[in-house]
Amino acid sequence: MSEVAKDAKAPREPLFSKKNKKLVTDPLTDNNPVTIQVLGICSALAITVQVEQGVVMGGAVLFVLILGNLIISLLRNLIPSRIRIIVQLVVVAALVIIVNEVLKAFLPDVSEKLSVFVGLIITNCIIMGRFEAFAMANKPWPSIMDAVGNGLGYAGLLILVAVFRELFGSGTLYGFPIFGDYIEGNGLYSLGYVNNNMMILPPMALIIVGVIIWVQRSRNKALIEEH
Repeated sequence: MSEVAKDAKAPREPLFSKKNKKLVTDPLTDNNPVTIQVLGICSALAITVQVEQGVVMGGAVLFVLILGNLIISLLRNLIPSRIRIIVQLVVVAALVIIVNEVLKAFLPDVSEKLSVFVGLIITNCIIMGRFEAFAMANKPWPSIMDAVGNGLGYAGLLILVAVFRELFGSGTLYGFPIFGDYIEGNGLYSLGYVNNNMMILPPMALIIVGVIIWVQRSRNKALIEEH
């Protein structure tokens, strides 16, 4: 019996099988690309001063990762091994250009705040890592699921760090005052509360990420590396 006939008779795997669901859920917890794989850490430190920036950056990376994984997976059997990295870079660069132009057109203020970090998505190790490690070896649907999981894992970490930094550094969340009006001195500020300006400095992002990593490993001892 030919291989084609065998493939035709083999039962198809459900789109949302346990295996495919795991591709989405694992990067959200025990295999997070930032806290476990320690990838994409630079943007987590630089652009998480405000939740809005974290949301936009996370969404941009999610978009690039999903479409990029899909394109690379569709072309995986056509890409010569010697130029696969170049092809991957061309794909991610084209998608990042699209994202950058869309942000400039519809979210110019956020685009200005994110500055060069949108362009640096091209060198994000999470994206190139998923292209090389997964999309080049798997079919389109699993590649999409893998992209969704890693993209959400990255975006979730950015937003979580941004929540702490904006809340305690500026007293706001997504630009809305939480502790009261700082200028008028009402709310918590009337009781003597003062924003912690250290929270908006990059070193505090590193400390927050470190605390998240510590909590994650404390809850799951299997993540602790033994030397």
